Amino acid sequence: MSTASTTGEPARSRSNVVIDGIRQMIMSGELVAGSRLPVERELGERLGVSRGPLREGVRALVILGVLETRQGDGTYVTSLEPSQLFEPLGILAELQSPENSVHLLGVRRALEPEAAARAALLISDEDLAEARRILDHGEGLLADEDIDLEATIDVDTAFHRLIANASGNPAFAAIIEALVSRTARARLWRAIHQRGAVQDTQREHRAILDALTAHDSERARIRMAAHVLGVEEYTASHLAPVEPDED
Repeated sequence: MSTASTTGEPARSRSNVVIDGIRQMIMSGELVAGSRLPVERELGERLGVSRGPLREGVRALVILGVLETRQGDGTYVTSLEPSQLFEPLGILAELQSPENSVHLLGVRRALEPEAAARAALLISDEDLAEARRILDHGEGLLADEDIDLEATIDVDTAFHRLIANASGNPAFAAIIEALVSRTARARLWRAIHQRGAVQDTQREHRAILDALTAHDSERARIRMAAHVLGVEEYTASHLAPVEPDED
């Protein structure tokens, strides 16, 4: 049962007033990244809310990465960088059931080919060198008799993260970062159960890197799409219910 404020409205609706009010202050430019919020009494009077809903609304915006509290110094607007604002997406992805991981992979397939295409046009020589170093490390892991599969997933994640950052689009980078790190279990499952999966992944990564090195945007898009689709299809097929045999 929801509690009511002194005005008779549910406290939750009053906290939404706070969220909307602060959001409007940011959108109008009254508050910018790094700005300090007015003191609690002043802000509460301005928004027409009591202390309880005010604190609840501020707390919600802290969780969303819009605000940050500094002990003994008040509450401030964060940098509002995509990497911070999209962090809750990573939490959402992490809480998904294994059955829903295929949907996250589908989102990756929609985003990562475009990120790779943009990266092919913008990637620096330094990033290309780092990408080669990452994949060379992956080659070294595959040379071991007992392959450290979790380490190969770390290589996979680092490679995709680099491409997302090289796309020059911070929103792409933030969303892909949230999804790549949270779909590691599906990729690890494939590595464990599909013979040759880690070797296939390494070859696909090399093909993507070749396209990036050639600054071939369309080829980078196609190579990345095929690569991510493979993981998605494997995950989907192994999560699908098995139909009983008919007599």
